[in-house]
Amino acid sequence: MRQLADDLPDRLVIAHLGNGASVTAVKTGKSIDTSMGLTPSGGVIMSTRSGDLDPGVLVYLLREKKFDAAMLEELIDGRSGLLGISGVGGDMRRLHKVASSNTDARLAIQMFCYSVRKQVAAMIAALDGVDLVVFTGGIGENDDEVRAAICRGLSWIGVSLDEARNDSANNPVNHPASRCAVLILASQEDEQIARHTWALFPKSLC
Repeated sequence: MRQLADDLPDRLVIAHLGNGASVTAVKTGKSIDTSMGLTPSGGVIMSTRSGDLDPGVLVYLLREKKFDAAMLEELIDGRSGLLGISGVGGDMRRLHKVASSNTDARLAIQMFCYSVRKQVAAMIAALDGVDLVVFTGGIGENDDEVRAAICRGLSWIGVSLDEARNDSANNPVNHPASRCAVLILASQEDEQIARHTWALFPKSLC
């Protein structure tokens, strides 16, 4: 949002896709909804995190498989997501390399894109439309195939990419006929953490 500055639209969806992943709806500069909940485990499928689960799954694991809290946490946060689906790993780059010969790796990529697409659509509904979609994070910034797959599933609302611009990450990556703009922006997480830290730092010690 800081990078957009004066170009910040009224209705913005941010898809932050990396080892951790979330989708956020921003209305007139304020976040009004996000895919993560109390913890980073909820929302979209991630590298090793499950994303949203039927609560009954946890009850089943507790009752039938005798899991305790530590075992549940390890399963949900450390052995699920892309890793759990593919059996290969949680790194999207690795999955792309083996996808042509590994059906589970292909399935993991497809499920990830489907999961993100659902959350983007939910945030568009929360915003009552969308003016701009931003992709950020390691996958969002660098994976043109994933961006294309997600946006193909949003064609019903008029989102479309320019293939050549998307492949080269040349902003804007949307097709001129797209109903909303699509950009790729660096997440700059470290810089933002530094800003928050500086704001908390006692000014008497500066």
